[in-house]
Amino acid sequence: MKKKLMSVLLAGTMVLSLAACGETSADTATTSDNTAADAQTETQAETTAEAPAATEEAAPAAEATGSFDPVRLLNGKPEIDAQMQALAAKYQEETGNVLTVETIGGDTNASDELKKMYQADNMPDIFVIEANQADTWDGMLADLAGEDWTNKTGFELVNDSMGTIGFPYTVEATALGYNADLLKAAGVDPATLTSPAAWQAACETLDSKKDELGITAVFGWCAEPANLGWSSGTHVFGQYLDAGLKADDTTYIDLLNDGGKIDEARMKSFAEFIGMMNKYSDPALLVDGTYDLQVAGFKEGKYVFITQGNWCVTSPDDVTFECGFAPYAFEDGINTIIAGPPSYWVAYADGNVDGAKAFFNWCAGDSAQNILVNEAGLVSPFDDCQYEAINPFYKSMKSYIDAGNYSGWHTMLKKDGLQNVTCQVFADYAKGSLDADSFTSTMAQVIASYYAQ
Repeated sequence: MKKKLMSVLLAGTMVLSLAACGETSADTATTSDNTAADAQTETQAETTAEAPAATEEAAPAAEATGSFDPVRLLNGKPEIDAQMQALAAKYQEETGNVLTVETIGGDTNASDELKKMYQADNMPDIFVIEANQADTWDGMLADLAGEDWTNKTGFELVNDSMGTIGFPYTVEATALGYNADLLKAAGVDPATLTSPAAWQAACETLDSKKDELGITAVFGWCAEPANLGWSSGTHVFGQYLDAGLKADDTTYIDLLNDGGKIDEARMKSFAEFIGMMNKYSDPALLVDGTYDLQVAGFKEGKYVFITQGNWCVTSPDDVTFECGFAPYAFEDGINTIIAGPPSYWVAYADGNVDGAKAFFNWCAGDSAQNILVNEAGLVSPFDDCQYEAINPFYKSMKSYIDAGNYSGWHTMLKKDGLQNVTCQVFADYAKGSLDADSFTSTMAQVIASYYAQ
């Protein structure tokens, strides 16, 4: 990271991937009508975001007269599908070039979908990867070094063997999102939530006032592994790796990548914190819930806290309350959130590379950033962006950044696929099959086993 995240987020310069997010998702693929060809992707689960209606004004692909052949982009953030379709329309309006946006996500794993597309020889020209997935695509991604946009950000993804491969389309943050109005009504100051004891006291207070506050539970936390394993196994697990550390501190990810080792004392403290979350969560959501239900419950004021990032609420119109972030303070003094690019857009080397490069350069410009920031609720990674994020979490996120209280997205550097086994440990804990001690020992066992493969 060549430049401090703080400078990127200051007003007048410029989160959201995601995730999810992260690797957030829906189970259908939607294609903009101003495309050159129809693209088909397989689907798996409930749709998180509904595809927008066809735009009659969009010019048919066959009539497009741009400088480059049409480009296909696979979007893994269904919550901004409509805005991505608007982005494609603006791109064609300004350049004559055609961008096809195909959206998957929510309850569908984007990387699994890409594997199917690769096997079917149906790869998009642009798709999303996490930093730890680069080696999976070794030799198959275009080097983007020297493009104009690389001079406007310090967040590009650079790989030792392939060069500059990742375009940072957003910066995201994750911690425990909260409803500030509910905390204020209960007399809980979120600034004090920097220790396990403070969290326990807050949970007891909030739980005792459920009827008064009109809430269902303190936490909107879902440990369902099949569709939300990307959340527990990546984002929540990432707090064990980074909570309380400075952005460049790689202590626990280095330990993890050294054969799958963990710090058992730290993991035990983390397990006890997760146990508290299990206790004060909505049982209907905790074990069998979905991303849709989790986010809807938070937006409706049913839950005080949510285990997601700023991608779950992208517009001021989504909520009627102030949003903020509180740290996973499973040890005394933890006061950080995780912030940075959790994923990147890359260009498929055997695809339309020139067209992808042209889109990336345009996307770093004013018209695209206006849509992505002011309509999609993202936080721009580009230094010259003039728009300040409208995302309801932005104010809280910026306060952590300005104070230097942010950790890195090192969970994205764990061995690819690890989340598929760690998420089951979270699920078993939520079901009551494990306690804090057995959660810790089981987590150590499954991680070591996975790294030994």
